[in-house]
Amino acid sequence: MCLAIPGKVLSLEGDIARVSINGVICEAGLALAEEIAVDDFVIVHAGFILQKLSSEEAEEELSAIRTAFVDQEEP
Repeated sequence: MCLAIPGKVLSLEGDIARVSINGVICEAGLALAEEIAVDDFVIVHAGFILQKLSSEEAEEELSAIRTAFVDQEEP
């Protein structure tokens, strides 16, 4: 399964962004997205930013991920 995760851009350096994904900092390439700025919410997949999101869209996506993967009780 492939999963694209929302995060918030913390900084930009060349063609790399530092992104906070649920508090975890990672680097993501900018080659596939346009007009990304610090404090933008973005979707990251396979080490690349795919697109921008609104803060509301990002929170909805994170909530769905938490519900699907984190908040589940083990059988």
